[in-house]
Amino acid sequence: MDSSKAGPVKELPVGLDEDTEEEYASQSKLLQEFTSISTIDKAWVFKSESIAGLGSQAMFSISQPNLLANKKRKYMLSSSISKGSNNKVSFQWSPFPVEMTGVSTTVPSPSGSKLLVIRNSENESSTQLEIWSSSQLEKQFQIPQSTHGLVYADGWFEGISWNSDESLIAYVAEEPSPCKPSYDCRGYKKGATKDKECTSWKGQGDWEEEWGECYAGKRQPALFVINIDSGKVHAVKGVEKSLSVGQVVWAPSVEGIDQYLVFVGWSANPRKLGIKYCYNRPCALYAVKVPLYKSEAAESDLKSLEELTVVNLTQSISSAFFPRFSLDGNFLVFLSAKASVDSGAHLATDSLHRIDWPTDGKLSSSTKIIDVIPVVNSAGDGQFPGLYCSSFLSKPWLSDGCTMVLSSCWHSCQVILSVNVLSGEVLRISPADSGSSWNVLTLDEDNAIAVCSSPVDVPQIKYGCLMGKANNRTGWHWLNVSSPIFKCSEKVMSLLSNHQFGILQIPVEDVSDCLTKGAAKSFEAIFVSSKVNDAPDPLIVVLHGGPHDISLSSFSKSLAFLSSIGFSLLIVNYRGSRGFGEEALQSLPGKVGSQDVNDVLTAIDHVVEKGLVNPSKITAVGISHGGFLTTHLIGQAPEKFVAAAALNPVCNLSSMVGITDIPDWCYVTAYGTNGKTIFTEAPTAEHLTHFYSKSPISHISKVKAPTLFLLGAQDLRVPVSNGLQYARALEERGVETKVILFPNEIHAIKMPQFDFESFLNIGVWFKKHCK
Repeated sequence: MDSSKAGPVKELPVGLDEDTEEEYASQSKLLQEFTSISTIDKAWVFKSESIAGLGSQAMFSISQPNLLANKKRKYMLSSSISKGSNNKVSFQWSPFPVEMTGVSTTVPSPSGSKLLVIRNSENESSTQLEIWSSSQLEKQFQIPQSTHGLVYADGWFEGISWNSDESLIAYVAEEPSPCKPSYDCRGYKKGATKDKECTSWKGQGDWEEEWGECYAGKRQPALFVINIDSGKVHAVKGVEKSLSVGQVVWAPSVEGIDQYLVFVGWSANPRKLGIKYCYNRPCALYAVKVPLYKSEAAESDLKSLEELTVVNLTQSISSAFFPRFSLDGNFLVFLSAKASVDSGAHLATDSLHRIDWPTDGKLSSSTKIIDVIPVVNSAGDGQFPGLYCSSFLSKPWLSDGCTMVLSSCWHSCQVILSVNVLSGEVLRISPADSGSSWNVLTLDEDNAIAVCSSPVDVPQIKYGCLMGKANNRTGWHWLNVSSPIFKCSEKVMSLLSNHQFGILQIPVEDVSDCLTKGAAKSFEAIFVSSKVNDAPDPLIVVLHGGPHDISLSSFSKSLAFLSSIGFSLLIVNYRGSRGFGEEALQSLPGKVGSQDVNDVLTAIDHVVEKGLVNPSKITAVGISHGGFLTTHLIGQAPEKFVAAAALNPVCNLSSMVGITDIPDWCYVTAYGTNGKTIFTEAPTAEHLTHFYSKSPISHISKVKAPTLFLLGAQDLRVPVSNGLQYARALEERGVETKVILFPNEIHAIKMPQFDFESFLNIGVWFKKHCK
């Protein structure tokens, strides 16, 4: 044969053969259809005038993955809300959304007449603040780096608040860059500088500690106030340098009395440990006075804010955040993670508290803190299991002024609650017979706009109407709202309609080791399966991280994709998950690698015994502590699993403890609450031995399952060396291993391209090994 006439040899990507490439091609098309489904991030409602009279206008902030740019595309969509008789409601959507290119965050003013738009620069140029009216851009301010850095829009330190007359905005931004030592051709140059010069260069100066994962390169968060009439920006003075501030709100204004700003402060003493996902960092509510005056021209401006007294409002409690003032300004409500701070668990059961706000403006650090919802240790069947709240609405109040509406975990579901902060009454106002999850987006007077979804149902907007009291209980009626936001292909809808889900109660296998009543109670698993297949599909066991996180019965694009390519899903909320009471949650620290592993194996045996799955085709996937569990399972039960996938897994606590941003987590996880007491930056040989015994790597000699690793190279929480060491050890032992390393990714693996490639590879990997 004449080789000169042969066509060019097709070059395949590294690690792929022709069959695998075909699988990649077919699965990637379907995954793209799931990936393109949008998500609502925030929503607001404003009063509006129309021909029919006074109505409401809703505005939704929406995001959608932009795979080509590897970032989220953000846009706004508006709708007019019309309420008719017989509790009917109609949404008239604007014909097209508006893309918010370059926008970091938006915050409407209290009246809804103005909109603050913040644009953080991606380089070291100025931050742009814009004030919009209903028809046009009214004002624009360029804030130079010499005043402050980027405005925090992270959802945690983030705090942006208009005052009542909408002339001032308080916000949290990075403090200005510190001066650095300068050098030129003659050596050290006297006089530190912030400016760049072509004849010299800046040194690094002293290292400053950061708040770990997600905050690399971020400077200390500080308080600022801008007067939108003059454009002047003032740094709020008097806050200790050791405090990182966030979540600022204006206190109610009182004629003739200077206003206060209330904010959350996190201390850097003894040092900053990772704060992302870690509610066990002590914090308090502080108030600082901001004096105002009226000039002869009646223009509001700021006096000097030099060295004002800062009052700690919550000295008697170890955690206080998400401050919200009541409508009448008579009290301040806040959430607390004191159970987390006091125990050392990174997440635990929340509590809700109230402070009565003094009308005379005289604040005291000995202010009485009133418990509204205490920590629930163990609830009876069907009873409120405790508060598990990841955010508050900016305006959470019903018109009675004392009832707030919020979302919380209730076992494996997210539900909507109403809380009377005077009586402490807690009511579940989303349907109790729904296995779906509900999340409140915003309130429309005494009505609510929410999103409802399930593992087999894309999100749907719901409109809840407060119906008044019946049998001494407040009733809510929920209406379906037709919306273009969650539009998806017919193929996706068809695939989802062929699936079903249920929430399984899994009895604890051995209650003799349970030290509390709550620890002996059943845990839950969400089971997703096909309606149409006679024979059981291969199974993916899905394991959440934390360990005190939770997998909710809400829609997940990634998991819906995996179920749509022919897998059943067993999503296990092992004991230690949030949503089941404090006793169940606190039963896990000190028992990781045993109690949680046994719970997962018990859940698997439960569905096998019921004939729901094929026991010869079981796989497992998890991220972080879920990866810890995945790698433990394939070592402790090697005959049970045909394949595994681990995303940024904790594989070796003894090596992780010295390089993670949360070394205290290693101690509490391995030793229990006592780990908080014995935590040290210099682990002893005994500590390291104990960490190793708790780690998946101690079982690596028994592993047989082919394992896929998906790792973020910039992960500060579980540094990449942890997963790489385990993967190399598997390869050394002849176990089939595949590693994908994302160079610019951190712990969560959420950048669109990397998330897409991760779940595409998980799907292909599991398909390959379940044939």
